[in-house]
Amino acid sequence: MPRVAPLKLDDHQRACLKAIVKKGVDWRERDRAETLLLLADVKSIAEVADHQGLCLEAVRVRRRKWLKSGLASLPDLPRCGAPNKLADAHRQRLREWVEKEPLTVRQLLTRLVGEYPVAVSANTLRNELKQLGYVWKRTRYSLKKNGIPSDSTRPAARSTP
Repeated sequence: MPRVAPLKLDDHQRACLKAIVKKGVDWRERDRAETLLLLADVKSIAEVADHQGLCLEAVRVRRRKWLKSGLASLPDLPRCGAPNKLADAHRQRLREWVEKEPLTVRQLLTRLVGEYPVAVSANTLRNELKQLGYVWKRTRYSLKKNGIPSDSTRPAARSTP
């Protein structure tokens, strides 16, 4: 089996890859950067695959992508899926409503459907609001308190000398 040439990394590339391995946010990017650093340290594809628990083809693909596009090969590419159901105008209007008065998701959904011809679920609306930075808490229906104080809330008895 022919041996592939080791990756040649300059100092800047090596420093970037080490920084990604050490402090990268996405675990996939960290894993890919580690693969490239191991390949640059004159390790064979089989050794890297065994060390990281990957198949040989995964290591080969990472190497090919690095040679083709460099640091741009580390992050995930956008995936296919349904387009966003809410436009920026919808998000802006939701932000205005939430800032103006506290509303439930159902109330926001009713207002949104009444003003715009958009069909979204309550979960989609919750996710959009989370992305906008809002936090929802479940309503507490009962605020009953026990009339008898517990031992931990009673004042301690003092002994007088």
